Amino acid sequence: MKHVGTVFGSAIAGILVFSMWGPLAEAYGLIGGWLAAMITISIAWCLNHYAGAAYNNPNGCWVDMALGIGVAGTTMGMFMGQNVVNALPTWATLCAGGAVGGLVAALVSKEVAKNKE
Repeated sequence: MKHVGTVFGSAIAGILVFSMWGPLAEAYGLIGGWLAAMITISIAWCLNHYAGAAYNNPNGCWVDMALGIGVAGTTMGMFMGQNVVNALPTWATLCAGGAVGGLVAALVSKEVAKNKE
């Protein structure tokens, strides 16, 4: 059951982002984009992590909201008649960014552990 909550929590994060971010950014420009980020990510984070909709292993890391948002955007494009190949450069950039972020996090964790000794 915990994985069902993760799927639904991730899907809700994606739906919130793609239903609110664009219209708010178009209507209010840069401020609308920041407002949309604050509203959508805050609601999704509270639902997934504070309320516990998404399962998070205490010994691991799972990027539930990012994956849900990426899948929602890709499937939305497919349902709107766009070719999924158009999303590949974005997915490649996201994967590269995630790898760099993971590498930096590992290096920082290693340095913090070394300084504690």
